[in-house]
Amino acid sequence: MPNLDRAPLPLASEHDTPFRMRDGTILRGDVHRPASGGPFPTLLVRSPYGEGSFRAVPKIPALEAGFAVVFQHCRGRGSSDGVFRPWLDEGTDGYDTIEWITAQPWSNGEVMAYGMSYLAGCALQAAALRPPGLKAVVATMTPHDFHDGLKYHGGAFALGSALYWGSMQAMLTLTHAAQAGEDVRAGFAELRPVIGAPARAARTLPLRDIPGIPWWEEWISHPERDDYWRELAGTMRHEDIEVPVMHTAGWFDVFLAGTLENHRRLGGPLVVGPWSHGASTGALDFGFAASAPAARVEARQLDFLRGADRGPAVRIFVMGDDVWRDEEAWPLARAVGTRYHLHPDGGLSTDVPAGDTPMTFVFDPRDPVPTVGGPVLFADAGNVGPQDQREVELRPDVLCFTTDVLDADIEVTGPLSVTLRAATSAVSTDWTAKLVDVHPDGRAMSVIDGILRARTEPGRPAEFVIDLVATSQVFKAGHRIRVEISSSNFPRFDRNPGTGRTGAETTEDELVVQHQTVFPGSFITLPVVPR
Repeated sequence: MPNLDRAPLPLASEHDTPFRMRDGTILRGDVHRPASGGPFPTLLVRSPYGEGSFRAVPKIPALEAGFAVVFQHCRGRGSSDGVFRPWLDEGTDGYDTIEWITAQPWSNGEVMAYGMSYLAGCALQAAALRPPGLKAVVATMTPHDFHDGLKYHGGAFALGSALYWGSMQAMLTLTHAAQAGEDVRAGFAELRPVIGAPARAARTLPLRDIPGIPWWEEWISHPERDDYWRELAGTMRHEDIEVPVMHTAGWFDVFLAGTLENHRRLGGPLVVGPWSHGASTGALDFGFAASAPAARVEARQLDFLRGADRGPAVRIFVMGDDVWRDEEAWPLARAVGTRYHLHPDGGLSTDVPAGDTPMTFVFDPRDPVPTVGGPVLFADAGNVGPQDQREVELRPDVLCFTTDVLDADIEVTGPLSVTLRAATSAVSTDWTAKLVDVHPDGRAMSVIDGILRARTEPGRPAEFVIDLVATSQVFKAGHRIRVEISSSNFPRFDRNPGTGRTGAETTEDELVVQHQTVFPGSFITLPVVPR
């Protein structure tokens, strides 16, 4: 019978420890450390989601690895005082917290910051201020910028995720105020229909009329990267981050572009798995090996923070083959950008179309193409990642271009984009593109999608490049590669009214039907890896 021969690890823990910030605000959190020995390096995690968000953090593995662990609630959240302002205070509050930690008798003066999503952003924002005690960061699935890739993608407002995250944070704000004894009945009454019926709320026009979310009008009133967003960007200057950073991403994560951009700017190890914003892999099963525990991601993150990481520079999960693979760098130098042309007969091939027949469809923003899976952050956790697109493809406002059945595997790994030669009858429109893996049984499983919001001269052809971010997908022999082209993906993105004005200021009656033309000379550029 196996004997593990493990000794108990006595712990010293303190709940609701106060941390005084430079402006006098008291933040609170929990401190855990071995009861004897030390001094210890410290793992710091800061969260705006309350105590529940700390449960997924590897507290026990960190303690066993010799860390003290500090969980702190962001201001205006959990048991911390103050008012929550998304992103604005996290850099200075993180700096002040690190100073507090390094002054404790149990601290060895070294702090490592850890987190996913907003929590990872907190870590990077603190790192940009260079607190002397911060030595390393693990940043998982987090944006690189507060405008591009967070609230706006390709110029389109990320309506679905903004509505979900904003309403959740509004609810947490009201809950926090209620705990402080304030009367929040009116606020909950205003927010209830948004949380209770998000699909209906997403169709609100003008968009600024969505109630109950304190920061909503600011987000939708600044579609361009203006001074509002530049001020926020100043809280996370990549050029000021000097500590080593490890990055973890998901092929179906809403912040895939952000994590890859953080890696490009900051360097450090990169791990990308077949995950959405969490552990879900949508409607496909990539096998047990695809899970983060099976890949020992958490153990490697702790090794990295201890300065003991010996892993590869880049580790990616190659979908289709469903295997992990180590690489020297991202993107892969051996990938060959290969154009697959969109043919008027619905074909997709490396051959240039012989004719010049245009392809047309009509987009009515009153009946947008529904979001089915993809890199989304919705209240509906099931509508995420790879999903079957066959019902979407039946719509007359979705153009499909498909290869012949493949006689050999084709690996697509790296950044990819769609280049359209197109025209619209409107002064403004959206162009959307989606890469799809068509299985032998007919399933049309989404891989990645993107959008571009464009202002053009009505009727005049122009070139539009739609960023599809990146993937690692092997299209197996017997499968087919498909590209979908349309002008909406709702509610992942807001509807383009076609008037040149934003949805924030447009009523339902003002929506313009848009007549779209796609010309030969359009193509998708796939990073094909020789096999």
